[in-house]
Amino acid sequence: MALPPDREELKNASMIAILASVAVVLGIVESFIPFAIAIPGAKLGLGNIMVLTCLYYFKGRDAVSLIILKTLLTSFILGTFSTFLFSFFGSMASFLVMFVLLRVKKDFFSLAAISIMGGIAHNLGQLGAAALVLGTTSIFYYLPLLLVSGVVTGFFIGIAANFLIGSIDKLGLLRPVGGVR
Repeated sequence: MALPPDREELKNASMIAILASVAVVLGIVESFIPFAIAIPGAKLGLGNIMVLTCLYYFKGRDAVSLIILKTLLTSFILGTFSTFLFSFFGSMASFLVMFVLLRVKKDFFSLAAISIMGGIAHNLGQLGAAALVLGTTSIFYYLPLLLVSGVVTGFFIGIAANFLIGSIDKLGLLRPVGGVR
């Protein structure tokens, strides 16, 4: 049974707020995990489980709202303006890649593959922001390490998102946007 438009919008806004809240909490939890010791600056990206889930169930503008909320709140709690800038550039690059792949090539790529591509795009976006801020492209020497990091973390984030989406589907809480699945 479909809800009236205003109730459906309220339900969607509530779900986006919940996903954003969980993404922020995951970002805070992640800050206590010493992953960056192996590859400085690299993160697990646990909050991206929520972004990928949001992309699966909601419209692109909803995912952008979630990204803005997640990035602002996490940067406010844990970081600085440069943290926000790098995270925002990376998140938007990741969003664009995952949005296109999920909407255009949904039958060709698994969620893990889409997440891997998003992880790589995130790292490229962050390096692009760093190059702009520092005024040099020499920062791209770090790209091979970040690519490996993006592939590994992207794979696990995609697997986690797939489990979450499977659970949500079993509960019948949400329907994929545009018949993604």
